[in-house]
Amino acid sequence: MAVHKVMVIGAGQMGSGIAQVAAASGLQVIMNDINPLFVKKGLNTIMRNVSRDVENGRRSPEEMNEIVSRIALSTDLSDAKEADFVIEAVIENMQAKTDVFKELDEKCPPHAILASNTSSLSITELAAATKRPDKVIGMHFMNPVPVMKLIEVIRGIATSDETYAVIGELSKQMGKIPVEVKDFPGFVSNRVLMPMINEAIYCVYEGVAAPKAVDEIMKLGMNHPMGPLTLADFIGLDTCLYIMEVLHDGFGDSKYRPCPLLRKYVKAGWLGRKSGRGFYIYE
Repeated sequence: MAVHKVMVIGAGQMGSGIAQVAAASGLQVIMNDINPLFVKKGLNTIMRNVSRDVENGRRSPEEMNEIVSRIALSTDLSDAKEADFVIEAVIENMQAKTDVFKELDEKCPPHAILASNTSSLSITELAAATKRPDKVIGMHFMNPVPVMKLIEVIRGIATSDETYAVIGELSKQMGKIPVEVKDFPGFVSNRVLMPMINEAIYCVYEGVAAPKAVDEIMKLGMNHPMGPLTLADFIGLDTCLYIMEVLHDGFGDSKYRPCPLLRKYVKAGWLGRKSGRGFYIYE
């Protein structure tokens, strides 16, 4: 099956990034969100990104205009009737995503593939909300989407070989490298990453070291480009907590127990960069 038109549900940091790389690969894109202001903000983010590419000589002004011209804006999920492929990038919450999948299943053409950008939730469970579980798959893009090459491609229990093959080719068309993983809580990336971040938070919680010291040790000693606490602030501490809870609930293993300090920061509204304060303070 050939994919010509893509719909992205959610125009936030991840959704706008996915829309950008899809449009840059030559695909027609519908970027959808519940509020016109959110969609406009997502488009402004895309325009800012591609303008920076022009300034740095990576794209011509003509290429920038072509990319932006391929993106249509939407606040109505009924626009999915024109899509060959739909990917949701809404809040990391099973009920919210299930509701979107149920509605998409009704409004998309029968051939359309439905994908989730979830970073931890079950693709099999999302697929069960539809009448096309063979056409449901996970595509976990990395942040920032225009820069990072990896896509974790997650097969649910009913995902067909044909669906997987189409998504593999689509990933490559968008300049990404697809890597197949099975449908387990947190997949591979967050099953490995989040316990490391959680343990770094425990180091602060137990008074082993200050946040800056923890980050410096991991950067200088382990050659990480970004310290785990800086990364946690970048991801969002609420998202980190939610993923740790998914891991803890899914595996029932105490090694995935979220650090009490992480819970305290989230309750305080200290969510990282997006709130202006997390383990560090941001202007």
